[in-house]
Amino acid sequence: MDSYRSPPWLVAPGTWGGNLQTIWPALFAQAGGPPPSWRRERWPTPDGDFIDVDRLEPDVGADAMPAAGRPLLVLFHGLEGSSASHYARAFGAWARSQGWRYAVPHFRGCSGEINLAPRSYHSGDFEEIDWILRRMRAGHAGPVLAVGVSLGGNALLKWAGESGATAREQVQAVAAVCSPLDLAAAGQALSQGFNRQVYTRMFLRTLKPKALAKLAQHPSLFDERALLAARDLHAYDNAYTAPVHGFKDTEDYWARASAKPVLPDVRLPALALNALNDPFIPAHSLPRPHEAGRWVTLWQPRHGGHVGFPAGRWPGHVMSLPEQVGGWLKAQL
Repeated sequence: MDSYRSPPWLVAPGTWGGNLQTIWPALFAQAGGPPPSWRRERWPTPDGDFIDVDRLEPDVGADAMPAAGRPLLVLFHGLEGSSASHYARAFGAWARSQGWRYAVPHFRGCSGEINLAPRSYHSGDFEEIDWILRRMRAGHAGPVLAVGVSLGGNALLKWAGESGATAREQVQAVAAVCSPLDLAAAGQALSQGFNRQVYTRMFLRTLKPKALAKLAQHPSLFDERALLAARDLHAYDNAYTAPVHGFKDTEDYWARASAKPVLPDVRLPALALNALNDPFIPAHSLPRPHEAGRWVTLWQPRHGGHVGFPAGRWPGHVMSLPEQVGGWLKAQL
């Protein structure tokens, strides 16, 4: 994947190539067959709330691996993602092909039902990651590996850095795909030009109604007028994410939640995959080897877009991403 190149029909100069390689896979590329049949679990949280976890089991007779020893792959989705996201389906198809178990825990409010507590989720939500992985570890006899996509990847690497050597008690290895490890740089990129008009509007279209539903549950939780006036993620985070989750403002949130500063503290095998043409994440903000530490492998191909990495003939597929990232995780066992 470090040498990945997009199919010729999705190559374009400058930022347009990154946008094409982002949008086309999400809308049209194949993600490993028909939508999977999930088995949903609802987990009560320690603070009186809940999260929903969707699971896939391997096909009966998929391989000769003993049931107790099958690895479990846990995927943390991106901003406003879910088990229905194209990348979640693709990783699920790959996990089943390997005879692995697979689970997608939804961040609060992302499973199709608004959660109960005042909090929802954010890019540095490593405490929630820790609670989820501890429960996954306690309920599974075989190896556990974790992959996070975009926001979920930043939160996962933030957890790995904050946990240090104890992270290995929960998982054998982690991978972050197209994650905004420098949230301020990504936030600035999403507040400009095409990104602001397309991607930011898409995110705010679902984020704002969820925040208003949260305000109906918990009056005076935040300033409604500031939320309604928000036109980019900086203003949204200033109105909602920061005050609700204990940050002073957007700058404080972005600084304290970014995973890049804690990468040297990671003490288990970790992969960070970021395309250099990702429209969400400026290439200059990506970590360099001396900033990552010896436990973190950096893959930074020229092409790929944001969680795109399409491959194959028209209309293409997105299976190269889980095959390469999953293969790296498998090699760490």
